[in-house]
Amino acid sequence: MNAADWSAVRITAELAALTTVLLLIVGTPLAWWLARTRSPLKPLWSALVAMPIVLPPTVLGFYLLLLMGPHGPVGQLTQALGLGRLPFTFGGLVVASVIYSLPFVVQPLQQAFEAIPERTLEAAATLRAGPLDRFVSVALPLARPGFVTASVLGFAHTVGEFGVVLMIGGNIPGSTRVLSVALYDHVEAAEFADAHRLAAGMVVFALVVLVALYVVNRPPRDEAAR
Repeated sequence: MNAADWSAVRITAELAALTTVLLLIVGTPLAWWLARTRSPLKPLWSALVAMPIVLPPTVLGFYLLLLMGPHGPVGQLTQALGLGRLPFTFGGLVVASVIYSLPFVVQPLQQAFEAIPERTLEAAATLRAGPLDRFVSVALPLARPGFVTASVLGFAHTVGEFGVVLMIGGNIPGSTRVLSVALYDHVEAAEFADAHRLAAGMVVFALVVLVALYVVNRPPRDEAAR
């Protein structure tokens, strides 16, 4: 691979790592609320979180571009704060990636929280553990497999993004050019050998990630035999 491709690898890794960290920070309380709430609006909020799964990436990217553009409310806010415009910057890629990969982090966490027996939390409450203490000391350790799944899926999904990152970040070498866009460039230029190297690397990465995920979350042999 040439220097431009290695730069795309670096940017992709940085984007995926930062996006995953932010998603865990944002997604954990959101998943906990969705798992515990009895609000009649829960289906609506769950649907809003899951929309990036079914929404075409270009549609999501288009509306994010409008929101973060110079005439959009987010764009006007960032400019008023002296942060400049987010489109076609690494910061814009991070914002778009967090929104696009949100369900891949929130849903595994929500399922992990919902699997925690209610009596376990009630037992902690009888020991005078407050809501925050129950969440930190009981819920988080029991939801560890969900955190592993959420982290892996969030990272891997960000690595594989194309439509959203192209709409928001464009194709700026050394700044917003990620692996999927670099692969597209090689195909457009009929550089199929370079395209094959990038594509094969991403296939191997996806396979390794999924195998590792299944191995880590595989139940112990004695539990599986029950």
